[in-house]
Amino acid sequence: MEVKQRIDELDWPQIAAGLDNKGYAQVKGVLTSDECEELKAGYANEQRYRKTVVMERHNYGKGEYKYFAYPLPALIQQLRESVYPHLAPVANNWMLQLNKEHAFPGSLDNLIALCHQQGQVKPTALILKYEQGGYNAMHQDLYGEVFFPMQLVFILDEPGKDYEGGEFVLTEQKPREQSRAIVLKPGKGDMLIFTTSFRPAKGLRGYHRVNMKHGVSELTEGKRHSMGIIFHDAK
Repeated sequence: MEVKQRIDELDWPQIAAGLDNKGYAQVKGVLTSDECEELKAGYANEQRYRKTVVMERHNYGKGEYKYFAYPLPALIQQLRESVYPHLAPVANNWMLQLNKEHAFPGSLDNLIALCHQQGQVKPTALILKYEQGGYNAMHQDLYGEVFFPMQLVFILDEPGKDYEGGEFVLTEQKPREQSRAIVLKPGKGDMLIFTTSFRPAKGLRGYHRVNMKHGVSELTEGKRHSMGIIFHDAK
C-alpha cells in the first residue's frame, strides 16, 4: 500500500482527540519493517545529510543525530506531505481556542513557503541513534519564527529485542502545577504525533496553554534508531 493511502486510512478523528486531550497520539505499524531497515541502512550515507550533531558536545544528551538534506528521501517527503493536511485543522483549532490570530495553511508547500519568507530554508527531518547509556534531554524543536505545533517520530528498532530502556518521555507543565511525566514505549514502525511546544487545555475560565517538552530516557542495552519529522524548516 502506498504511503499516502496508508496515512489517509488512519483513524484521524481518534488521533485528533488524542492530540486535543493529551497532546500526543500513538499509531501502531505505520512503517513496515523493510522501510525501517531502509532508513537505518542509509545512516552511513553522508550524502543524505546536511549536518551531524554529537549530542554530548552541546549538552543535549548522549547520542548522535543527522539532519537530512533537500531533496528528502522519497519516503520521508511522502510522510511529511501526507500527514500535514490531517494535522493542520487540529492546529488551527488550537489557535482559536487560545485566541491566537494565526492560521496554518492547508498544504505543506504553503507552510514551507512561509518558512522561506522568514529565512527558514533548511530541512529539519532527522534520524537519531542512541547506544547503551544514550539519552535525549527534554527539549522543544523550535527553529525560527514560523513553527508548526505538532511533529512526528517513528521508531526504527524493536524495544525489548533491539534495545532496553530508551522510552519516549513527554513532560507537561500546567500553570501553577508541578510537571507531569508521560512515558511511552512505541514499537518498531509506530508513529508518535506530539506537540512541538504547547497544547490548549480547558479550565474553569476557558482554554489555557499547557507547555510540553519531549526527550528519550537512558538506553540500558542495545541500539535505538528513530526518525523525526518536523514540518517547519530552520534558519
